[in-house]
Amino acid sequence: MLNIALPKGRLGEKVYDMFEKAGYDCPSIRENNRKLIFENEKLGIRFFWVKPSDVSIYVERGAADIGVAGKDILIEYKPNVYELLDLRLGKCRMCVAAKKEFRDEDVKVLKVATKFTEIASDYYAGLGRDIDIIKLNGSIELAPILGLSDVIVDIVETGTTLKENNLEVKATILPISARLIANKAAFKFKGAEIEKIAEAMKGQVNND
Repeated sequence: MLNIALPKGRLGEKVYDMFEKAGYDCPSIRENNRKLIFENEKLGIRFFWVKPSDVSIYVERGAADIGVAGKDILIEYKPNVYELLDLRLGKCRMCVAAKKEFRDEDVKVLKVATKFTEIASDYYAGLGRDIDIIKLNGSIELAPILGLSDVIVDIVETGTTLKENNLEVKATILPISARLIANKAAFKFKGAEIEKIAEAMKGQVNND
C-alpha cells in the first residue's frame, strides 16, 4: 500500500481531484461519511485526511509515503522530506502587515507577532533588524490593533481581513503554494510508483 496524507479542507479536495485525474482514485472518499482512511486495494493506495500543518509530520515520520503540504510549513518547520512538485494550488503569500499609518523608523526593537517564528526571524535577520518575536496561534491581526506588536508576519490570501481591520501589507516575504512531498525512505523503496504519481500530477500543473 502507498499511504497518502491529504490536508483536510478545500485545498485537500482540490488535491484529491488531481490524484483522481491522475488515475489514483478512491470512490469511497466521495461518500458522505466521517471516515478518515480510504483504500483502493486494486490500485494499492490508501488516502487519509489530516490537519494541514500535520501532513509533513506524517510524511517525515513514515506514516505517510507522500502528502501535500504548504511551502510555509516546509520553510517554517524544515521537515526532512523530499519536495517533489509545486502543485500551484492554495496560492497565497507570506507578508509583513501593520496599521496603515505605521512606519518602521528603525529606532527601537521591532515587535513582531506571528505563528511563523522561523520565517519571521530569518527575514528580519536578513535585513539586520532587531526584533522581539511574540508567538501567537490565532487572530494575529489583533496584535497591532491592541498595541501588542508593531507588525505581524502572516499568510495573506486576498487581504480582505487586513483591510477590514485597517491594516495593510508592508512587505511580501515569499510566495506560497501547495507542494507534493515524499518520505525519504519510502522514496528509496517505492520511488518508481511515487515518481509515476508525481509525473501524472505534473502534467496537470503544466496544462493549467
